[in-house]
Amino acid sequence: MSETTTGRVDPVTQAQHGFAEWFGRRPAGVWSSPGRVNLIGEHTDYNDGFVFPFAIEQRTAVALGDRDDRMLRVATGFAPDLVEIDLDLLTPDSVDGWAAYPLGVAWALSEFGADLSAVRGVDLYLASDVPVGAGLSSSAAIECAVALALDEHWGLGLDRPTLAKVGQLAENRVVGAPTGIMDQSASLLGEADAGVFLDCRSLDAEVIPLGFAAAGLSLLVVDTRVSHAHATGGYAARRASCEAGARALGVESLRELQEGDLPRAAELLDDETFRRVRHVVTENQRVLDTVRALHEQGPGAIGPFLDASHVSMRDDFEISVPELDLAVATAQANGAIGARMTGGGFGGSAIALMIDALVPIVTREIAAAFAEHGYREPSIFTVRAAQGTRRDV
Repeated sequence: MSETTTGRVDPVTQAQHGFAEWFGRRPAGVWSSPGRVNLIGEHTDYNDGFVFPFAIEQRTAVALGDRDDRMLRVATGFAPDLVEIDLDLLTPDSVDGWAAYPLGVAWALSEFGADLSAVRGVDLYLASDVPVGAGLSSSAAIECAVALALDEHWGLGLDRPTLAKVGQLAENRVVGAPTGIMDQSASLLGEADAGVFLDCRSLDAEVIPLGFAAAGLSLLVVDTRVSHAHATGGYAARRASCEAGARALGVESLRELQEGDLPRAAELLDDETFRRVRHVVTENQRVLDTVRALHEQGPGAIGPFLDASHVSMRDDFEISVPELDLAVATAQANGAIGARMTGGGFGGSAIALMIDALVPIVTREIAAAFAEHGYREPSIFTVRAAQGTRRDV
């Protein structure tokens, strides 16, 4: 099997081999979708705000084979069991565990016009080199790969913004994680050396060149290996606080607020809810400032917004953990242009933007700092903005 630049087995090749081993034939096709790094804009998506993620080279692949009956069957190298269900019995509550991600997409397609009574079943095999639990959206990579595969195989003709909604619905309703649409949009719309500037209210998306390589910059990811789960309480509690704050302030969503509205919010809200609201309002502005700085000054000018984003998530939204704070502080102390935690929080990864020559130094210093504090050894690697969801075979 071929290997990726990260040393892992190419997931497309792995999906082909895994499909043949499980189902005894060659797949009809293989589709893949990337994980994502959110450059800036955290917990703003479900508040109808702005986000600026990009797709990364690490991908999830799904091999698909047709069937002559109504069964959906799915297998993966990450779990020992084959999960199967009749299309006629597929509901949001009929699947759980890891299979809720791919099978949830099949159900969600029916909510966007797909007539599942008119299609045949399929066999699916999933392979991935997107780190799980690292805040790099391994879940959206699964959802988007499966969504595009089923859309093309069943001839549904849905566009990519709609497929992003399909993935989000699967995650919200079937998996039970109250996430926004950012992750699926980044995976489906991403392009090489570019970020996806997304307005989560209108769903207007603009692909913005990042220019990291041309500027001699690298983006380092520090996977703390502190795993998180969006379907559990912390993420849902933050979303509930945001919704409560919007109701108290008489707005449909926090997107409608500007920084000038914060003094009034401080008077009306309890301290915790106010700080949750303040993070979202200021984070929206940081996304706009980052995009503007890229346009006007280049990537070397965005560091202060990354740094301020981390402080806001640590202090106002309270979703960081000591390992993330240590990774960010160590990167900053060793010359990073800017650093922040990325993803939903409560674990996962930090990112740091730096000149290329600093990558080995910062990597070494973060590893040493983690060892000194008795933390689990982190996984540290660079990422590049990559193409979004596609058919590979």
